[in-house]
Amino acid sequence: MDKFLLQQQVLERLAEDLRQAEEAVRAAHDTATHEENIAENKYDTLGLEAAYLATGQARRAEAIRQALAHWRQWRPRPYDASQGIQLGALVCLVDSDDRQQQLFLGPDGGSMKLLSGTQPVQVISSEAPLGRAMLGKCEGDEVSIQLAPTRQQFEVLRVY
Repeated sequence: MDKFLLQQQVLERLAEDLRQAEEAVRAAHDTATHEENIAENKYDTLGLEAAYLATGQARRAEAIRQALAHWRQWRPRPYDASQGIQLGALVCLVDSDDRQQQLFLGPDGGSMKLLSGTQPVQVISSEAPLGRAMLGKCEGDEVSIQLAPTRQQFEVLRVY
């Protein structure tokens, strides 16, 4: 799997998310400022609600812009076994039921599922619980995380 192609997929998805968020900001702003939505009494709150929605959508768009900037300037490096798993690692984990999953450890804001050929790849941040648990691990190491009442355990099969 090519890490740079995965990075390009993340960038494309984030760009599309940003386009949609900016469109939602415009629509909410238009609703909030439309002359038909001027409050006629204290119970007429459509314009106020649309203004709150526009503010939330603007914050979402800004968070996507920041994630996009981080992903654009970030360059995944090859795996260095002496450092273990670090940001940029492409990791194959196996659970106790022999189910494998591919994880791409990247900067914040890119949590999504991608396809590399026919292979699903989950993009996670090093700030995610599983991402934090994998940092510094090597092939053959155990990784475990606590999820609600259960503890999940994985083995690191391969790292690229």
